[in-house]
Amino acid sequence: MTIMRPPTLADVYAARKNVYSAVARTPLIRHPLLANALGLDVLVKHENHLPTCAFKVRGGLALIARLSADERSRGVITATTGNHGQSIALACHRHGVSCTIVVPVGNNPEKNAAMRSWGPTLIEHGRDFDEARELVERLSVERGLRYVHSANEPWLIAGVATYALEIFEDAPDVDVILAPIGGGSGAAGLVTVRDALGRSTRIIGVQAEAADAFAASWRTGQRLVRPTAATFAEGMATRVTFDLTFGILQKGLDDIVTLPEEALADGVRLALQTTHNLAEGAGAASIAAAFALRDQLAGRRVVCVMSGGNLDAATLNRLIAVPARSSASPESNPPSA
Repeated sequence: MTIMRPPTLADVYAARKNVYSAVARTPLIRHPLLANALGLDVLVKHENHLPTCAFKVRGGLALIARLSADERSRGVITATTGNHGQSIALACHRHGVSCTIVVPVGNNPEKNAAMRSWGPTLIEHGRDFDEARELVERLSVERGLRYVHSANEPWLIAGVATYALEIFEDAPDVDVILAPIGGGSGAAGLVTVRDALGRSTRIIGVQAEAADAFAASWRTGQRLVRPTAATFAEGMATRVTFDLTFGILQKGLDDIVTLPEEALADGVRLALQTTHNLAEGAGAASIAAAFALRDQLAGRRVVCVMSGGNLDAATLNRLIAVPARSSASPESNPPSA
């Protein structure tokens, strides 16, 4: 049974060995077109350049390498909308561990294909991530499989946090980091490393208005469950919060902004136009938020985490058929940065 303790900086350094056995550091790049469009001193952390085109692969590599012999022999099971599943599937393939993945019905078909390419058993169930997760919780007991949670895993967060360590090493003077929040592992890794290094960098989370369970819970202090998570940014599409990441972020996150669907779509278009990178909805959320908060961020050095680039062709065609709006605004009462 997984011990529910927050990861430490020592865990992050330990995770690097297993992460870097399969992937390289990702670049932190200044794109002049993006800087001009935002009017900001901004860098992009390109987690979309990883083998699975998403930051999650770091967590899978760190966690699967730490499984006990008994857990390896039993195999693992997890729920995902795609990026976490690719992470676990790749890591299990490398370590010879049997893997079962449950995705929602109608999930991104290209993410499904990417997961299947690593050899797991893929099950489609439920209307969204949370219904897929509920099936995983049942099957893990019925089949004796090791349930790999997408957030409540200290070693997963430690692995993901290796990108945070890279940011602070490559841009020690960063003032603000913007990162999407779904389950919260990426932002939790940022907070963990920032606090351990004693930095004053502000970390601002980004969510979709249509999937704001974390944002509403963080603001009120009450763990809320939403009836739906109807956003095209499936990497942020969860209706609930999770114990470990919520606990870390409740204490350490500086602020959060929620964005409407059109602003997230504008982020995808802006990323493509100014960085020539394909970012999925969650991956472009930090750029959309930087645009929305550009007045408050003026004069600060900002890092936007491009967390993933797994946008399916149908969604891409729909988004690029519409020109980007001249402005993208968060909900009223935006955070001070």
